[in-house]
Amino acid sequence: MNISNKTRARRGAFTLMEVLLAIAMISMLAFIVVINIDTTMTSGQTKIAETFVKSAVNSPFMSFKLNVGRYPTTEEGVKALLEAPESISDRWKGPYITQVPLDPWNNPYQYRYPATKSKNGYDIWSMGPDGQSDTADDIGNW
Repeated sequence: MNISNKTRARRGAFTLMEVLLAIAMISMLAFIVVINIDTTMTSGQTKIAETFVKSAVNSPFMSFKLNVGRYPTTEEGVKALLEAPESISDRWKGPYITQVPLDPWNNPYQYRYPATKSKNGYDIWSMGPDGQSDTADDIGNW
């Protein structure tokens, strides 16, 4: 057995350089995971808003229209699906929803009737992550 093999056999601990390298690698992996989680969460929030404006809300609005003969006005808004507006309380058969929903960023969904962008007859949209209407990140039913 030569001297270098004896030295390796007696050495039972990690060097400071090995420990620092392991910490650096673990830190890099943790950073990558955190970045990917943030991206995944933002993507998930966008999908939730898309699902709501493009499909989940269609049925309550259609039921309202079948009973009342029209969609809620812009002034009545989504709240008309929960509480009967005075002008149509005799035809209103709701509530059509259990609560007025907020988008994934805790902002109210925006509503407009008649539609200016959608072919559904009404526009409903989330202002998106920036919380401002009429910007590139809006998520609508158009």
